[in-house]
Amino acid sequence: MTQSLSKLITFDEFVAKYPDQTGKCYELHDGVVVEMPQPTGDHEEVVGFLAFEITRECIRLNLPYFIPKTALVKPPENESAYSPDVLLLNRANLVHEPLWKKESTVIQGSSIPLIVEVVSTNWRDDYLKKYADYEEMGIPEYWIVDYSGLGGREFIGNPKQPTILVCALEDGEYRVSKFRGNNRIESVTFPHLNLTAQQIMNARY
Repeated sequence: MTQSLSKLITFDEFVAKYPDQTGKCYELHDGVVVEMPQPTGDHEEVVGFLAFEITRECIRLNLPYFIPKTALVKPPENESAYSPDVLLLNRANLVHEPLWKKESTVIQGSSIPLIVEVVSTNWRDDYLKKYADYEEMGIPEYWIVDYSGLGGREFIGNPKQPTILVCALEDGEYRVSKFRGNNRIESVTFPHLNLTAQQIMNARY
């Protein structure tokens, strides 16, 4: 479970104090500092697999994209800052990001072709809060990778089952497609990506 530190703070206060503190990971949710749990090995294997496959596709297509080791996504309209599991950045747009050089933070959807959250115990953040904020920012594509089937039944079915949700921005709102088993992931950013839901799930074995 995530642990909230109660005092409300601003984004500026957050970046001055919390990131990279004593090796722990923190996010800011509407002014509330949230200490993120140490991820499981399964979680990190899925994250690593996805980062590798996405990077390989970027290299194949000669795209000016990269995945930073540590960077924050800040919705401009609230005092939040997220540290996504996989954050794909468009290097060409970073010159327009006022917080990038000093704080490795992006605030524009046009800087982020794709963002991925791999679901853990704090699944509501990925399905509700981050979904709404990433949509509001205009991030073109957002994947929710729920390899353990932890999310709510309204999102992944009843009975719950491992599911990957690909949220593609259309007219300012996300259109959600669900993938399971041998379904090939359909990505707007990478339309020729040859990757199935099961391959992503199997990354943790």
